[in-house]
Amino acid sequence: MASVNKVILVGNCGRDPEVRYLPSGGAVANVSIATSSRRKDKATGEMVEDTQWHRVTFYERLAEIAGEYVKKGSPIYIEGRLKYGKYTDQSGVEKSTVDIIATEMQLLGARQGMGGPSGDEGGGGYAPRPPANRPTPAAAARPAPAAKPSSGFDDMDDDIPF
Repeated sequence: MASVNKVILVGNCGRDPEVRYLPSGGAVANVSIATSSRRKDKATGEMVEDTQWHRVTFYERLAEIAGEYVKKGSPIYIEGRLKYGKYTDQSGVEKSTVDIIATEMQLLGARQGMGGPSGDEGGGGYAPRPPANRPTPAAAARPAPAAKPSSGFDDMDDDIPF
C-alpha cells in the first residue's frame, strides 16, 4: 500500500533564514513559519486568533535561494514532508521535535528590493484579484452591451471549465 507524507503551509516567516553548509558542501537553511487561524470563543463569544509556529528546513539549492530571498515577515508558500525526531536537552529531559523538510517554495506578495528590467521595485509575485461582484475600473468605463432577444443558445455562459 502506498503512503503519503505531505504538508502545505501558507504563512509568514518569523525570522530571517539561518544558512549553514555541511562538510560535504551542501547548504541547509532553517526558518520559522507562522500560520494563523481565527475562531469564535464559545465562552466569551469573542474572536480568538490562534498562531502556530512551524520549523522548516531547506536543503541544497532551495536552501541557498531561501537564504537569499526569504526575509522576516515574508509571506511564503511551502510544500514538504514531516520529519519527527527526539533529542535530550541540557537537563537530561528527552524532547520530541517536528520539522517540515521543504521540497517546494514560493514567495508570495510583491517583490521587495529586487529591481526589475526597468530598475523599478515591485512587479511579479502574488497580486490579489478584485472581488467578482465589484467591476474593475476598466470594466466600469465600458458601456454595457445592448440586450439581445433570447433564443436559447445566446444566453449560455462561455466560461465552461471543460
